[in-house]
Amino acid sequence: MLAGTAQAAPEHGIAMHGAPKYPANFAHLDYVRADAPKGGELRRALTGSFDSLNHYVIKGNPGAGRELVHETLLKRAWDEPFTMYGLVADTVETPDDRSWVAFTIRPEARFHDGSPLTVDDVIFSFETLRDKGRPNHRLYYRKVTKVERVGSRGVRFTFQPGSDDRELPLIMGLMPILSRSHYTTHTFDESTLTPPLGSGPYRVASVDPGRSIVYERVPDYWGRDLAINRGQNNFERIRFDYFRDSNVAFEAFKAGQTDIRQETNPTTWATGYDFPAAKDGKVVLEKLPQGRPEGMSGYVLNLRRELFADPRVREALGLAFDFEWINANLLYGAYARTTSFFANSELAAAGEPTAAERKLLDPLKAQLAPAVFGPAAMPPSTDGSGNNRANLGRADQLLKDAGWTIRNGKRRRADGTELAFEVLLLSAQDEKVALTWARSLERLGVTARVRTVDSSQFELRRRTFDYEVLVHNWGVTLSPGNEQAHYWGSAAAAEEGTRNYIGLKDPAVDQLITQIVAARTRDDLVAATRALDRVLRTGHYVVPHYYLPEDRVALWNRLAHPDVMPTYGYVIETWWQDPAKAATNPR
Repeated sequence: MLAGTAQAAPEHGIAMHGAPKYPANFAHLDYVRADAPKGGELRRALTGSFDSLNHYVIKGNPGAGRELVHETLLKRAWDEPFTMYGLVADTVETPDDRSWVAFTIRPEARFHDGSPLTVDDVIFSFETLRDKGRPNHRLYYRKVTKVERVGSRGVRFTFQPGSDDRELPLIMGLMPILSRSHYTTHTFDESTLTPPLGSGPYRVASVDPGRSIVYERVPDYWGRDLAINRGQNNFERIRFDYFRDSNVAFEAFKAGQTDIRQETNPTTWATGYDFPAAKDGKVVLEKLPQGRPEGMSGYVLNLRRELFADPRVREALGLAFDFEWINANLLYGAYARTTSFFANSELAAAGEPTAAERKLLDPLKAQLAPAVFGPAAMPPSTDGSGNNRANLGRADQLLKDAGWTIRNGKRRRADGTELAFEVLLLSAQDEKVALTWARSLERLGVTARVRTVDSSQFELRRRTFDYEVLVHNWGVTLSPGNEQAHYWGSAAAAEEGTRNYIGLKDPAVDQLITQIVAARTRDDLVAATRALDRVLRTGHYVVPHYYLPEDRVALWNRLAHPDVMPTYGYVIETWWQDPAKAATNPR
């Protein structure tokens, strides 16, 4: 008998900590309209391009919509920190020590060609993603020591002894299920525009390479009546159109060629919606509430470049970023400053370390900067007047202390090396802010060259760590876990395709990530995450940006959504087309 077997029992769902919110007999999620009408088309805009429909390898630039096609064993509820309910799996079973997890596959689960989704497909998916998939899959699945069939519909994954990773049962529940039969005639680890065989509510209807992907709803989708799906997947067709840049995408929205736009440009929000359809109410602007944590967003300093090895240099670069002036003069005062890697949540460190945080930090004291044990590091602030003299004076002294002095107007070391770097951008709308930072750095004798590239080049350079500074936003949840190793772990620093864009290799960070995934209670998780946040913030690895406190959405009024927004913000799968509005406001 496996350790913990006596304590395990099949359940309808699993929470990272505590019990699931919804009981076994729940009818639907609280943030859906259960009887939402079906039909119509949702058109969405993306910038850039794509050249593949294979989302599970790092080759190529995959198009949007993966989640529409491939189902997972469990499905997440967005009004809980991290809880999952049965989807392909009817039940999930794990012991108290979470040393293994077992799933029972629903007999009605089907791929789009009508073939049954079986345990063999689950095992094939695990082995294929573990051996040939993206780095995050390989990182997670290598902690599985054994996979075995249990009866005709069960599959059990046993984890490494002593791994103490309580998130792994949920991670396995997120595994997308691939068709073993499909890949007997198709190559898995290549980019391709051949539509994959999936089991989800939609399938690929048409592809115009680099320009658009259209998905159509599967009329006999096997999971349409499950409680976890009720009130969702309401559009008959979903279309993703790709545009050269955000300006072109906005013109397409104004013309009614796309239906919804999440507006992140404060200038456009304040001044751009003065066209006829917005004035007569056909286009509606909404501020939708959200309670999700905001991950770190900002200028990432690549530690793989020797220029950024000294933390004094990194801190000095941050002192030249005048958020208050930028927010008031370029961003219409709409933004809040990103102060934490887990901003806008209880996970963000504040003030002096608590006793629970010190219990985790004290054993690492020899490896940590003394500042970690003081008040949590905060980004510099100004009075917003544009007179950033005090911060620039501090920056100048830090650079001098680090051996960088000004000669002939340029900041140089004794060996003549100039403090100069390129800031890599994806969107032209980021240029004003980046150029403002560059002008401030110029006053310090530092040269920052701002360069905007297309999506394919940006993704290639980001994936291969071929940059000095780039803009990035790490998404986080209320239940951080194994993805933190993908973001900051030492093993991820040298592996292309991970999100350790900083290039961070820090044994203390690795140890704190281990504490996060081992946390048995919510309080333990919060303490470990705050401790990690303190260490990351003290390192000055990112020049923090800003975030919007709410989701700003512009939509054509033929779209409708539930009144209730979940914690993580609006979920587009719960939206629908209003038949009456569509009739009076056609495309």
